[in-house]
Amino acid sequence: MTRPTGKAPMTPTSPRARRLAGTLYAYAFLTDLVLLYPVYALLFADTGLSVGQISSLFVIWSLASIVLEVPSGAWADATSRRRMLCLAPLCTAAGFALWTLAPSYPAFAAGFVLWGAGGALASGATEALVFDELDRLGAADRYARVIGRARTAGTVAVLGSIVLAAPVLGFGGYPAVGAASVAACLLAAAVAVRFPEDRRPAGPDTGRPVVAATAARRPDADLTPPAAGRAAPTVGSVDTDAMPEDRDELGWWQGLRAGIAEARGDRPVRRAVLLVAGVSAVWGALDEYTPLLARDTGVALTSVPLLLLIVTVGQIVGGLLAPVGQRFGSRGYALLLAGSALALAGGALAGHPAAFALVAVAFCGLQLATVLADARLQTRIAGPARATVTSLAGMGTDLTIIVVYVGYGLVATVAGNPVAFAVAAVPYLLIAAVLAIRPAGERRPRTPTRAAPLG
Repeated sequence: MTRPTGKAPMTPTSPRARRLAGTLYAYAFLTDLVLLYPVYALLFADTGLSVGQISSLFVIWSLASIVLEVPSGAWADATSRRRMLCLAPLCTAAGFALWTLAPSYPAFAAGFVLWGAGGALASGATEALVFDELDRLGAADRYARVIGRARTAGTVAVLGSIVLAAPVLGFGGYPAVGAASVAACLLAAAVAVRFPEDRRPAGPDTGRPVVAATAARRPDADLTPPAAGRAAPTVGSVDTDAMPEDRDELGWWQGLRAGIAEARGDRPVRRAVLLVAGVSAVWGALDEYTPLLARDTGVALTSVPLLLLIVTVGQIVGGLLAPVGQRFGSRGYALLLAGSALALAGGALAGHPAAFALVAVAFCGLQLATVLADARLQTRIAGPARATVTSLAGMGTDLTIIVVYVGYGLVATVAGNPVAFAVAAVPYLLIAAVLAIRPAGERRPRTPTRAAPLG
């Protein structure tokens, strides 16, 4: 439903929408064009750190992200999401500079805290800014497409980092790799300045709180994009007392309360937050173990990157399929998860290099499922604390990833990597079953208007 601003709505292909999308793609590419990605573990080891110390650094990284995730989302809602997107790569750049100029355990630990802070600042703020700006331009239905392509740009950047790291490392060693990573982050901060941001309330003189004005964006079907002409459903049991009527009046504490209240009190939002965490975390954690699975197929060590390349291509395709996935309802989405889970388990248990094609198919489907889960969450958030709610989903993802790391380590130690991958596919089958049998009565009703189709 288009906001009543008194102006003709912008078309999805308007210059402003294209500029927003282009800025997002450049930002996503540059923030992941980090040449330290494929070699930072080697940097730690060559500096003299033990495996235990390296593992402790990863724990510090995870804890920093978890602790700062939700507060930074509330800060983005209270101040400026664009400012958060500018600060995020600057924090990361400072961390990489520490690693490059003073390689030592304290510097690495401080760098991971800064990197975690940078990730937390961008998480939530990115999705909230993009969705609200597209919505303001009358193009909210393009959110999944835009975010899917942004994820693809990030994946391509990671591939570029892998390709460029070796020659840059050979040319100038770790200092050159670190300097290139810092430069990419600084360029990302410069690009972030181009993000548009309109923090005005839903519409002038509407006399409605933001909750009521934006609730109309929630679709009836779980994954269908919003369309014009749909009447606004009720907000349900959200604590609207925690949500001020004007977003400009939203302070940090009020934004934090509003986001938590919506995530807890609005059942569709709560379900969407849990879905994002459940879908994103498992395969996100498994991605760290794909080299071990590839090695277990018996290929030469030099062939492992080729198998990983197949999986990465699958992720790229999954991000580009977002427009197709938007047509899925709950049962279509359940089939996507179930099919991806079976492909993941089958490809892992086969133990043959050719079966990595199935793993790539699984990662393709799970990347698509993650993009659609994010879009589903954004269409259900009705209050002014969009970045805070999205950050809650991010924190849930981080916490779930830690659980997956622990579970994977236990299973892989006892039964091996292929079995651990197959066991990790089980949660997706459970989520698919829940979505497939979800009672129709839980769906939000909608009241059609003169132009709204019933289908």
